[in-house]
Amino acid sequence: MELFLDPVMLLLATAKDVLPVLGLLVLFQMVVLKRPLPRPGRIIFGFCLVLAGMACFLGGLDLALFPVGRTMALQLAKGAQSGGKEIWTAYGWIYLFAFLVGFSTTIAEPSLIAVANKAEEASYKAVSSLGLRIAVALGVAVGITLGTFRIVTGTPLYIYILAGYVIVAIQTAFAPRMIIPLAYDSGGVTTSTVTVPLVAALGLGLASNVPGRSPVLDGFGLIAFASLFPIISVLGYAQLVQWIVGRRNRKK
Repeated sequence: MELFLDPVMLLLATAKDVLPVLGLLVLFQMVVLKRPLPRPGRIIFGFCLVLAGMACFLGGLDLALFPVGRTMALQLAKGAQSGGKEIWTAYGWIYLFAFLVGFSTTIAEPSLIAVANKAEEASYKAVSSLGLRIAVALGVAVGITLGTFRIVTGTPLYIYILAGYVIVAIQTAFAPRMIIPLAYDSGGVTTSTVTVPLVAALGLGLASNVPGRSPVLDGFGLIAFASLFPIISVLGYAQLVQWIVGRRNRKK
């Protein structure tokens, strides 16, 4: 009975969150613009699909992604503490796992794929879609790895964030102007449907199992790393390409 009741409750909760958005759109269309809804049947059908998709997605997070992230963090943390080791170097497998999770989830991120394809199309293939995705994925991977290191060592979050934005400010002054807006947007598209659940679960699970760490104080913050470091990596990628092209031109 629970298997049938839980999806119904989840669907009702999702509808409660989504219905105000639909109501706002209908209100502006009918009252402000004073025009009838175009193709109301398709709109209602599409809304039902969105509702069902969001309910399935949220249910999947609770049933699969969050437990997987917490379980992996728990097992890796216990393995690092075996033998009485509690120094940061004992958590090497966690750093490797964080790097691989950050890279793989970002490469598969639908929002990043969409932005990368549009960037390649708008720049007439001056910006490579695959190159941009790899640059962003490397940035997320390094950021999440550094974030797990911060959780293990217990160092303050603001030090990393301030240092990161100082680097971004310096890079912005020297990076090609064409890539700057795209780099800043790349930091936002990484924190979406695939990346956030696993990263959040990893941070909370790790902070819950590392001695002396608080899930509330130390478990959050990985998503900030996942948003900041792609900006650095994309700007660095653009600067590297600019340097290579300039060097080739000088040789000619």
